[in-house]
Amino acid sequence: MGNNIKFIDLFCGIGGIRIGMEKAGFQCVFSSDIDEECKNVYEKNYGERPQGDISQIQTDEIPDFDILCGGFPCQPFSISGKKKGFEDTRGTLFFEICRITEAKQPKVVILENVKHLIHHDGGRTFQVITTKLEELGYVVTWEVLNALDFGVPQNRERIIIVATKSTEFDFDNLEKEERRNLTDGFLDLEGDFEFLDSNDYTLIEEKLRTRQLKSGLIFAGYRNKSIRKVGVRPGTEHLSRVHKQPNRIYDAKGTHPTLPSQETSGRFWVLVEGRVRKLTIDECYRIMGFPDDFKRSEKLSNQYKQIGNSVCVPMFSALAREVRSQLFCGEKDNKNEKNEKRIGIC
Repeated sequence: MGNNIKFIDLFCGIGGIRIGMEKAGFQCVFSSDIDEECKNVYEKNYGERPQGDISQIQTDEIPDFDILCGGFPCQPFSISGKKKGFEDTRGTLFFEICRITEAKQPKVVILENVKHLIHHDGGRTFQVITTKLEELGYVVTWEVLNALDFGVPQNRERIIIVATKSTEFDFDNLEKEERRNLTDGFLDLEGDFEFLDSNDYTLIEEKLRTRQLKSGLIFAGYRNKSIRKVGVRPGTEHLSRVHKQPNRIYDAKGTHPTLPSQETSGRFWVLVEGRVRKLTIDECYRIMGFPDDFKRSEKLSNQYKQIGNSVCVPMFSALAREVRSQLFCGEKDNKNEKNEKRIGIC
């Protein structure tokens, strides 16, 4: 089919999906997002400004393409939000994907969202999504993927839906990597770090910190807050409602929890060589797999919000390579083959 396989980047944010798709040799021909700050960043990095509200764009204004990519808004389905789903106006944007898909009939549709989408409204929301895609003539497969399995030390689970016009996509053939920790080259070695005063946090016993969870997280302690302590069992203080994720401290010898979009001040605290400090913004972008030369927003709060809203670049790159191999090269490559052979010349 040649190398000129085209995709569109809907709800593009700062372009995490685009980086992954372009690494696999795909060409972006259209992008769209409603957030002006994201559009500014996107334009600085890719030389083009995304179109605005997709609901206001006619399908004949969109160039022909082979793959539709859409990280459609996750807030309506996230456990961090109000979970209104299709009752939320952002939730109805899925039907804009359907409108474009029906008109353009791409060979592949790739959608990304939060893991909780599967369980929202007792599974009915997810059933609506898969059924609608099937009604449009697509074979639908999905999988919950974790960024941890693609070379970055972040426990970030996301559901990926791949709908095709032909064969079922095989997620088992994705090339995964050995899990890594924050100390495996992801932390800044020097800088103007923001350290917490030792009186402002409590560390649990080191022997308890060695118990690494399945996620790779090593819970190390929590920031001191005024909480109810009567009847609280020793070692469980961090389970208090005031000790939500931004107040928890994790050991850098392990992985990091999901970077949320709601956190705009970067309250991510890690224990590094006996001291507790804030994760730097450079480190946040690094554990999402963005290149060090990526041009970011001028406003720090926007940077934290935008990276929390984005996707794990190496995960999408691996997905894109396999989409190319299976659906455009006409074969499913062996996991152990080299990237050059996996991408091929098709």
